[in-house]
Amino acid sequence: MTPLDGRVALVAGATRGAGRGVARALGEAGAIVYCTGRSTRGKPSPYARPETIEETAEMIEREGGRAVAVRVDHTDESAVQALVERIDRDHHRLDLLVNCVAGEDPMMRQWGSFWKADLTNGEAVFRQAILSHIITAKHAAPQMIRARRGLIVEVTEGDTLSAGGNPLTQTVKLALKGHALNMAAELHQHGVAAIAIVPGFLRSESMLEHFGVTEATWRDGGKKDKNFLASESPLFVGRAVAALAADPNVLERNGQLCSSWELARVYGFTDANGSRPDWGAHVIDWSAFPEAFIQMFRDGAAQQSAWLKTLSDRAEAFQRRIP
Repeated sequence: MTPLDGRVALVAGATRGAGRGVARALGEAGAIVYCTGRSTRGKPSPYARPETIEETAEMIEREGGRAVAVRVDHTDESAVQALVERIDRDHHRLDLLVNCVAGEDPMMRQWGSFWKADLTNGEAVFRQAILSHIITAKHAAPQMIRARRGLIVEVTEGDTLSAGGNPLTQTVKLALKGHALNMAAELHQHGVAAIAIVPGFLRSESMLEHFGVTEATWRDGGKKDKNFLASESPLFVGRAVAALAADPNVLERNGQLCSSWELARVYGFTDANGSRPDWGAHVIDWSAFPEAFIQMFRDGAAQQSAWLKTLSDRAEAFQRRIP
């Protein structure tokens, strides 16, 4: 028996990247996986990329799993509600929600200081990449609360507070970490966990294209950037999510920000090729970065550390005041 046999999972944003990797790994672990997104055959999303939710579902089925592809715009609350009602009607349970929507939205691609940012698509970014996650969690959570079990996973970026190359992306990636933390506080007494997770250097479809390689030849990308040699396939973070979902003590991680490589050390899973990438142990090659960029990281890390220590002291003091 596979570890997630009989479980029902919803992967929102399963079309490509981390979402596709998570969907495949959950199927591999035995779950029935609902693969949702906006890109279907003959009707791509505004991303205008070739990947589709049907393709993801077919990958799962070829590997012996069970999957259902459903076109859903997760910013449309009525569509999300209808999806969750369908899952409940068909299976009478929803064990796992993984929110991956808009992880690689092209509107978040720009790089630069906040005072130079193009904010033309700012409201659209927040709707697509934050509000969609809140809407989906809102409708999935009651199914889990009813059963007194379940897990909601927010897939984001960066295992510290910061991530992204512009204020829109930085706000999105931080908000998703906070969203998981806030949900965890409300869900814990109901036996449901909420966790944020990040991959390392992810070999998504768009990243492979950027380096001009395929999954079969990805190591050639190391000629352009040595750090790429420490990258991981989307299946790796997917197996991290599957390991969390199968852990009977997952509530002990409630509210935490986890990483694929740290969970691999704990649970022992590997990437598709049998390797165990460890971005946290990787010695980063900074040679391609200008000094001002590196100094920003130095300053940011020091400021985060001080900020978190102050918050930790305040949280502990507040905890002592709660009856």
